[in-house]
Amino acid sequence: MKSIIGLDIGGANLKAAHVGGMARLQPFELWKDPTRLSDSLRELLATLPSANLLAVTLTGELCDCFETKRQGVLSILDAVAQAAGTTPIQVWRNDGRFVNLSSAQLDPLPIAAANWLALATFVGRYAPRGPALLMDIGSTTTDIIPLLDGRPVPVGRTDHERLRSGELVYTGVRRTPVSAVLGGLGAAELFATMLDVHLLLNVIPEDPDDRGTADGRPATKANAHARLARMVCADAESMPLDETVKLAQRVALRQTHQIGTAIDTVVDRLQSPPEMVLVGGSGEFLALLLLTERPNYSRCKKKRLSELLGEEGSLAACAYAVAVLASEQNK
Repeated sequence: MKSIIGLDIGGANLKAAHVGGMARLQPFELWKDPTRLSDSLRELLATLPSANLLAVTLTGELCDCFETKRQGVLSILDAVAQAAGTTPIQVWRNDGRFVNLSSAQLDPLPIAAANWLALATFVGRYAPRGPALLMDIGSTTTDIIPLLDGRPVPVGRTDHERLRSGELVYTGVRRTPVSAVLGGLGAAELFATMLDVHLLLNVIPEDPDDRGTADGRPATKANAHARLARMVCADAESMPLDETVKLAQRVALRQTHQIGTAIDTVVDRLQSPPEMVLVGGSGEFLALLLLTERPNYSRCKKKRLSELLGEEGSLAACAYAVAVLASEQNK
């Protein structure tokens, strides 16, 4: 079997996984300095065993440092080529197949945002019979992908189509602005993100070294309190902590309602309710909460990708999926 590394290149994070199971996640804000992407990929690849093939999927093409998706895909592929050196590259498309680098460059749009399909194609083996559902809640977005007899059966293929179908919900557990969830009930400013909500609700642990927050201050409860208070035009002095926690609970409820509505929309198109739901991503905890609270899904079997792939593997699940799929294709 070839030694293969899968890469999942997003706008905020770079994810890599070796087919043997080792996985890495490296924060990288692509929109701020796309010229550093190739160097960051080299650094990431250096943390994993050497490979004789790179399997690539990406979502970072939507970053506003690129004028179009086409330009974004081509720029990212160029950075991958620079980082790969002489290592061959295969790129995953939204029609469920790999192509070589030159083919991907000739037809770049089917490369855009296809990582969800790689993950769904891979995890289908854990639900080989009957209707099932994959819920992957990440830092920025939520994927809700229907499966039937182990195969993905989505309505949409592009992100635009998937947004309309409910299979993509643009909300996640860390980077989503609270203003996008609160709507007109709070300030229309980037004062706080859903990371602050989940910090205050004790479902994401504090990390003083993490400054990927709305104001650049550490990801602690004290700072989350201050950031979230600003959403209702208050501050940490004028708004008691217990009131801010109540606000966090209301925001979390609105987010779960948004995702739950999308789940119902997707499931209604299945021939019968899902017998299995696979959950993963950094928001795995939220997916499990949603399923527990919704009576239609409380009794179906549930499998956590963190148990199937390990904690690191779950966070880089799309990278691991393309690595495994490429290894099976290149036996």
